[in-house]
Amino acid sequence: MEFRVSIIWSLFVIFSLFSSQSKGEPSGSVFFIDGSNHQFVRAGSSDDEHPTMLPQEVGAAVSILLGFAPSSTPSTSTSSKLNEVLIPNPFNRPGAVFLLEVDGVNGLERIVQDNAKFSNSVLRTNFLGSDKVDIHLPDESDVSVVSLDEQYGDLTDAVISDFSSLMGGSYSSDALELLNGVLTIPLANGASVNLHMSKKPEREYVIGLLSLIRNVQKAIQMHEYLSQTTQSPAELLMGYFNGIKVLQEQHETASLAEHGAELFLATVTKIFDSLQEAYKGQIVGVITTTSQEMGKKFDAIYTPHHNARWLEETQPLNATLAEVVLVRRTLAWITGIILLVSTFIGIHYLLNMPLTRDTLLYSNVKLD
Repeated sequence: MEFRVSIIWSLFVIFSLFSSQSKGEPSGSVFFIDGSNHQFVRAGSSDDEHPTMLPQEVGAAVSILLGFAPSSTPSTSTSSKLNEVLIPNPFNRPGAVFLLEVDGVNGLERIVQDNAKFSNSVLRTNFLGSDKVDIHLPDESDVSVVSLDEQYGDLTDAVISDFSSLMGGSYSSDALELLNGVLTIPLANGASVNLHMSKKPEREYVIGLLSLIRNVQKAIQMHEYLSQTTQSPAELLMGYFNGIKVLQEQHETASLAEHGAELFLATVTKIFDSLQEAYKGQIVGVITTTSQEMGKKFDAIYTPHHNARWLEETQPLNATLAEVVLVRRTLAWITGIILLVSTFIGIHYLLNMPLTRDTLLYSNVKLD
């Protein structure tokens, strides 16, 4: 009897797991980062109720923020969710989006709420699903897509030292071996994180942060160039970061991964501040986070415009240029003569019109 009860309980647990997955429990979060004045995204709330968005709906929100219509017509439920996230003003779109996908993050919601910079300018939604989504965009002349995934190939101790100065920390380099020092960064909660460059996971994490910073700097330089053109296109900055997941897999304790998440958020805060300054507030950040490593879910695809079709003569005219000119001049002279004669006849009848006739012209001066 006891064996049967254990079997039934096991089956119940398995069924509960499958039913929870079929219901579609949130697998992560989406953070919409706006400026302090909330120009493009609705203000977030501290309530536990957050709208749940699918990857397709996040892609549609990115298209709308760029100023383009989604590739497919949104359903009623999708339109309702987008209305809960975006301010419904089609004439006020930023035209630039910073889209960053982050895998292996746990508890980032709490860290964001404790961040003074993001707590007032972030709208959080639940993220559901792992489908790949293609964000369809117009021609390259209408929108510029910048990838933030290029890895740092020439990493030096000087670059790491500059990063530590930017984050208010320090870097103790090894005099005997390059890239073998210890990076120490203070966190907002009063603790500090120590990253050893001699350990591969921690070095990969630091390289990911430095690569993200450098790629964003390149994107800002590209924006300065595009802003000087006659027709500045929309801009989509896309990146993927899994450094926190690497820390989780290589370390038994979760403290380093948690500190890595806090340092990542502090780095993103610096990055978004520089983007807000460079784009003069005309940019929105969209950060998707998942607790598992799902890989990149968003990709940008250009949809070329249809070529305009011009009317063409099916058969060429068998006429010389002189004949065409003669016909056109003849028609012009005949039309001009007819108009001139009609004008004289109209003036003649108008001047000799009897005043006693009830006409529209003399309706107010009848002499009956």
